[in-house]
Amino acid sequence: MQLTDRHREYWRRNLRLTGSLLAIWFAVTFLVVWFARDLAGIIFLGFPLPFWVGAQGALIVYVMLIRHYARRMNELDEEYGVAEDNR
Repeated sequence: MQLTDRHREYWRRNLRLTGSLLAIWFAVTFLVVWFARDLAGIIFLGFPLPFWVGAQGALIVYVMLIRHYARRMNELDEEYGVAEDNR
């Protein structure tokens, strides 16, 4: 099966979305922990910022990333005509 330009554009947009969401995931998971000492002076909701991000904030971001990915992929699927039929 030959890939058309439309297929290539669909996968290019899919990979761009996945890559950007993985970059956000990496930043939330590793960079905040890496710079935790520098952020220790920031207090958020009564707790040091690194503690809050590690305990609660990262989980919230992960759920938001999954929701965004699912919503955006559904839009892309419909735009490119590869959406699943929900019956």
